[in-house]
Amino acid sequence: MKLVIVSNRLPVSLTEKDGRLEFAQSPGGLASGLRTYLESPRSAVGAGYAWVGWPGRAVAPKQQAEVTRRCRKDFSARPVFLTVEDTEGFYEGYCNQTLWPLFHYFPALVSFDEGPWATYELINEVFCDAVLEEAGPDDTVWVHDYHFLLLPAMLRRRRPGQKVGFFLHIPFPSYELFRLVPDRWRRALLQGMLGADLVGFHTHDYAQYFLKSVRRILGYDHQMGRVMLPDRLSRVETFPMGVEFEAFSARGAEPEVTRKRNELRGTIGGGKAVLSIDRLDYSKGIANRLLAYQAFLEANPDWRGRVVLLMIVVPSRTGVEDYQRMKSRIDELVGAVNGTFGSLEWTPVLYQYKSFPQQELVPLYGASDVMLVTPLRDGMNLVAKEYVATRADGRGVLILSEMTGAASELGEAVLVNPNDIPEMVRALETALEMPEEEQARRMTALRDRLRRYDVVRWADDFLEALGEDRSRLDRRMLSPATRKRIVREFQSAGRRLLLLDYDGTLISIKPSLEQAAPDPGLLAMLGRLAGLGDVVIVSGRPRATLDAWLGRLHVALVAEHGAWTRERGGDWAVTGALFDDWKPGVRVLMERYVDRLPGARVEEKEFALAWHYRLAEPDLAALRAQELSDHLIDLTETSELRVMQGDKVVEVRPAGTSKGVACQAFLSRGYDFVLGVGDDATDEDLFRVLPPSAYSIRVGLTQSYARYNVADQAEALRLVESLAATPPDRAS
Repeated sequence: MKLVIVSNRLPVSLTEKDGRLEFAQSPGGLASGLRTYLESPRSAVGAGYAWVGWPGRAVAPKQQAEVTRRCRKDFSARPVFLTVEDTEGFYEGYCNQTLWPLFHYFPALVSFDEGPWATYELINEVFCDAVLEEAGPDDTVWVHDYHFLLLPAMLRRRRPGQKVGFFLHIPFPSYELFRLVPDRWRRALLQGMLGADLVGFHTHDYAQYFLKSVRRILGYDHQMGRVMLPDRLSRVETFPMGVEFEAFSARGAEPEVTRKRNELRGTIGGGKAVLSIDRLDYSKGIANRLLAYQAFLEANPDWRGRVVLLMIVVPSRTGVEDYQRMKSRIDELVGAVNGTFGSLEWTPVLYQYKSFPQQELVPLYGASDVMLVTPLRDGMNLVAKEYVATRADGRGVLILSEMTGAASELGEAVLVNPNDIPEMVRALETALEMPEEEQARRMTALRDRLRRYDVVRWADDFLEALGEDRSRLDRRMLSPATRKRIVREFQSAGRRLLLLDYDGTLISIKPSLEQAAPDPGLLAMLGRLAGLGDVVIVSGRPRATLDAWLGRLHVALVAEHGAWTRERGGDWAVTGALFDDWKPGVRVLMERYVDRLPGARVEEKEFALAWHYRLAEPDLAALRAQELSDHLIDLTETSELRVMQGDKVVEVRPAGTSKGVACQAFLSRGYDFVLGVGDDATDEDLFRVLPPSAYSIRVGLTQSYARYNVADQAEALRLVESLAATPPDRAS
């Protein structure tokens, strides 16, 4: 088994010189981070890897075979070749005109053109073809970033058993922003990401925003980050990406780095240096940074001549008009600061508009007293972590935007709102005047945290979680072999007992009573099953409803989650000492919460009250349901009542009743074969009382006392139907 990594850019870049293509390692943070992981002796990658991605430029057809050969031989990479038109519609188009501005909270810059969307779909399909050619059925595929939000679901449709992980390296926006995307696009994007077994984000907030969008747009709930899909489970989790900590730390102490650092300090003189490094992009807040520095010099004349801002802006999308205007604005601000405050002896801003290789950044990190990292929005920001990793001397201060993913980890930094210029001025004052003892205290804490959770730990944790989830789920899921064994043992058994929930097991959950009634096919199937053994329908429905629907069948019935039982052909009997004098007080409270939640309703049963909220707005409904449950528990804590949370329902009933208690009389009669099937929390009472030899099955991918899970109601019904297909001559 191998690991197949998928990213927009390969870890290799192609350049053309004198008509020949030259290969070099890509400098990007994702590429270098994953390359570090794959080459690390601590890496859990065993049997090897392959990397699928774009080589960074269009390649002529006659050169593609040679590029493929070199990529495979030298970089374990599989290049995907795109035309210039493909790149314009896919990367420059939908990726960077729709997804990038929207996910970074710049809705005014978002384009919703159909053409780039069509290209985005097409290129995701092209990559799907390439991945399936490269990955075997037993391999793990790890898809990266916003370029391929559709790819996991495409892989799932083409090869359902493939193990797929997905990681988003930019922020995921709040639901209020994400809902701006046209409905067919936003559904496809969410479903595409949920095609992965594990969806990873840098921060808890991003994961929660994603889960809320899934709930509000697709209607799928989650339990502790596990999204229950119709046919399987997808887990959503947080994994903050780290850096190559030990390498950066050691590099900072190398003689050549020390020499360059000292040269830089000599250039700066006896003053202090503030370092700013960013790619040219509207999300980076470079102009705000310059405005804050300008305001700092105005408010602190004593610092003039004693501090220098080393500003490096890496060129990006130089042909795009918006970026050209941004570059002009930065140039103007740098000129304004230097013209206003500079002198022949002192230049306030030393500005470089160029790309620096990593080996030249390390001396800059070491020479800087303050690192200024203040994007308006950033998924993680590894530059901030690289600065901390380099400062083995324990000195230096990190000023960090609270809008970066890194801010959730780096609490000892001086955190700022990049839109608040006065706050950034105060942060500069604090950082430049901070005593060395305080610098050391903060830097030590930051370094200890980044040392423990470096880039290798990040990748290992993700892949380990991906493998664990799949193996744990595979152990619990009803396999084809187990299904055949159940049918075989049912057919060979002498006395058979089937304990079957109704809603969510024999039929799918319906919004109304009329829609939940059994159709002729279900009634006929239950009739055949009743001729093969003892069948008990164990439901939360009132007995009048069960009588009307199933009373003519030769089956036993359990109503109101165990309050009533009816032997087949017999009369209804109450189980235990039941009472209903508690109802008025509970009804008043439930009706109050109906008023607070449009779409909720109260259902009154003979010995229970149920507060249903399936038709209500999901987020508010979940909050109100928890509030009501807490209130009901307080109200009933000294009584013999039980508060139960089921599937979109909160129910109160006497504590002595449950499906488990009601079914014990049936279980005591001695059967050779017992099967219990149910779909929600009320069925757990039944699963708990089943004998060890019984087969118990929970519908849905959730934790349960049942021995097995099935993905959905349709699969549970298919199993029951296969039992009903037993020939009559094998009837017990």
